[in-house]
Amino acid sequence: MLYKKWAALCLASVIWCVCLVMPCAAETAVSSRSAIVMDATTGEVLIEKDAHTPRAMASTTKLMTALLAAERLDWDATITVPAGAVPVEGTSLYLAAGDRLTVADLVTGLLLASGNDAANVIAFLVSGSLSAFADEMNRRAAAIGMTNSLFVTPSGLDEGDHHSTAYDMALLAGEVLKNERLAAVCRQTQATIAINSVETTVVNHNKLLKLYDACIGMKNGYTKKSGRCLVSAAQQGHATLICVTLNGGDYWNDHIALYEAGFAQMTDCHLTVPSLPNVAVSGGERERLSLTATAPTVSVPADAVSAITARVIVPRFVWAPIAADTPVGRVVWEYNGQPIAEAPLLTAAGTGARPVAETPTRIWRLFIACLRALLSEP
Repeated sequence: MLYKKWAALCLASVIWCVCLVMPCAAETAVSSRSAIVMDATTGEVLIEKDAHTPRAMASTTKLMTALLAAERLDWDATITVPAGAVPVEGTSLYLAAGDRLTVADLVTGLLLASGNDAANVIAFLVSGSLSAFADEMNRRAAAIGMTNSLFVTPSGLDEGDHHSTAYDMALLAGEVLKNERLAAVCRQTQATIAINSVETTVVNHNKLLKLYDACIGMKNGYTKKSGRCLVSAAQQGHATLICVTLNGGDYWNDHIALYEAGFAQMTDCHLTVPSLPNVAVSGGERERLSLTATAPTVSVPADAVSAITARVIVPRFVWAPIAADTPVGRVVWEYNGQPIAEAPLLTAAGTGARPVAETPTRIWRLFIACLRALLSEP
């Protein structure tokens, strides 16, 4: 009996020692020096490892370059490559001064083939110079909330103190996902673009698209200073997660392991419609109309469900005539003050316009209204 107690005590001691030296589950599975998994809907951090340490981020920088291109340039416009933008070292679309292509094809070559020359061309088109574009990148980063980042180059080539953090890059990825055009480009494994009307195929360097079915794209990068970097996004059901690893080793498998752990923390939440007011009708046969809305389903971290609130946005009145199922407002569901979902408010029924009275009748009504107003004054 004493032997069994002694053996149990020894075993317990061994387990305790192992627990003391064993890193957290996220760190155990990750070879990258910095890592993060963020819920794209709420912005909640599910897993992190050294996520706020500044590091070089290589070509994942091009997500910011693409974002500014999509926001500042005409997507369908044909541009001419300026002489000052090429040549540049590293991965390239082999653009030459005077080449012509659309902004859409330029951004596609930037994100899939990781063209450093494409990055420089975008910088010149948006801001006129590389340094002015870097200033614009930093202003946009500040607006996103990337408080621990400094952009120096549009391509991610190492220069000066060009750096970001895993957390900041996850915020950038979330902003890129909101842009439907960029999100569509990022998820392509390959695409056809035309330079001077000559078609060429560009292949996405992001192998995670083929290795992990849930992956919906983003950007990888590498320099000797940064090591292997990867910003990715993945979708399962209603859940969308963002994963970032900086200075990585086996970054493809890092992301797969992190996603499996991250999706395990997500839960579907069937949102509820709050009590809805009626909306006043101006000039209608009915004075007020009731409203309806259909609540969507979202996937959020399990501990976030109780913190979701709903806000109803409805106009003071609507004009008649108005048909049933007409959108007149919206319900916005929020988490920590940030919108995570919304649904339109629809009129439950319609109403015709009230017949307009003849001119003498309208004058008489106006006279009576003025008289009542005068008599009601103290």
